[in-house]
Amino acid sequence: MIATISANPTHATPPTKLGRKVRFRIKRCEGPGKPSTWNTYTVTIDQKGANVISCLQQIAANPVTVEGTRTTPVVWDSGCLEEVCGACTMVINGKVRQSCSALIDHLAPNEGDEISLEPMSKFPVIRDLSVDRQRMFHNLARLKAWVPIDGTYALGGGPKESPEAQETRYALSTCMTCGCCLEACPQFNLETDASKWDSSFVGAQAISQARLFNMHETGKELAPARLDALMGPGGVSDCGNSQNCVKVCPKHIPLTESIAAVGRAVTLHAITKFFRG
Repeated sequence: MIATISANPTHATPPTKLGRKVRFRIKRCEGPGKPSTWNTYTVTIDQKGANVISCLQQIAANPVTVEGTRTTPVVWDSGCLEEVCGACTMVINGKVRQSCSALIDHLAPNEGDEISLEPMSKFPVIRDLSVDRQRMFHNLARLKAWVPIDGTYALGGGPKESPEAQETRYALSTCMTCGCCLEACPQFNLETDASKWDSSFVGAQAISQARLFNMHETGKELAPARLDALMGPGGVSDCGNSQNCVKVCPKHIPLTESIAAVGRAVTLHAITKFFRG
């Protein structure tokens, strides 16, 4: 399946030649804790709209390096192939992004151009370009990022929401837990010891989701617990305000706005708790 080209004129496809050969320099690792090596493969681009995933499929079908050495197929993650599932995140030419929407005509428009592929560095490598993103889902649970609806089925219709709140929350709801914001964050570091996750920085993704559910008329029931968690170690005060997260988010979620909004909410929550004893 090939990604389609955006109709946005700013993403217009540059003039390219079909049949050109492009090199892929891929960082590979056989498993957790094992050393990494680099393999280089040549791929023939024979159709417009080719993306990194379609080229990896070609390599998997014939995994022979430019030196003529046959290797094992490269391992990567992908699901929807339309920038919805978030699974195919990797570092492409030094920048973290979704590989399904990384079009070869933009990355390597000329004969002999080279594209480098690396796994994200903030998550444990499973194999090659595939990483374990479990920590992201742990952080969502840590902040109770859900709407508590158990036992509410017989209470009738839920509370109404204003169009303004809907518009804000919709943008936040497009998060696909891809990990781009965390890979780019200087304060979010690789932590393989799961026992330390609850004291490590949660990152922009979880903070923004806390804001999403705190704004929900039913979800706000858990807002005090979320704000308590964000007041503690690894909470919103650990953000260094580099703003890298918002620059790399493929969904253009206003992550820095979420961090600021949650920071204000945490401050107000702390003051209220102080005066209430």
